[in-house]
Amino acid sequence: MSTEVSAGDVKSLRERTGAGMMDCKAALEEAGGDTDKAVELLRVKGQASAAKRSGRSTGEGVVASYIHATGKVGVLVEVQCETDFVARNDEFREFAREVAVHIAGASPAAQYVGTEEIPDEAREAEKDVLAKTAKEDGKPDDIVEKVVGGQIAKWEREIALLEQEHINAERYEGKTIEELRAEIAAKMGENITITRFVRFVVGE
Repeated sequence: MSTEVSAGDVKSLRERTGAGMMDCKAALEEAGGDTDKAVELLRVKGQASAAKRSGRSTGEGVVASYIHATGKVGVLVEVQCETDFVARNDEFREFAREVAVHIAGASPAAQYVGTEEIPDEAREAEKDVLAKTAKEDGKPDDIVEKVVGGQIAKWEREIALLEQEHINAERYEGKTIEELRAEIAAKMGENITITRFVRFVVGE
């Protein structure tokens, strides 16, 4: 027999986790009314189903900003989610701000959200430069191809935001922006995407 839970407990759990009302009710019933256990159940469930949400529409969200203390670097980043409820969530907004902080301070600076956004012409131009450099070093053609392949993969990771480790490595345990995005998506129970960003630097 399932445990009876109050509407107040369900509402409280939803405010704490951002999960749906029915999910919160089911988690509380399964946890026998233990809120902490219900939170853990929702977290595990969220991680397991995060991949399934990746194709869901994200029509809500926030534009977060960060201006460095010097006033010479500023960032705007758009982070989207599925509902206005999550868009107003403090943890979601903090995640968006931390992404902006990273974009402002990361070196090399991110140029694209993910590697799939890198234009083919930019990739080919980089390959040409790397191949020319390798050949000037006297490397044979088969070695040049391997060297360029490895360097291109490294270059893509360096300029794609999602592949970069957050600049506050100690606080975020060396996790990449993509890993942090996946975590907040699992916790909020929604598809969360970093859509676009712009980085302003005085004089550039």
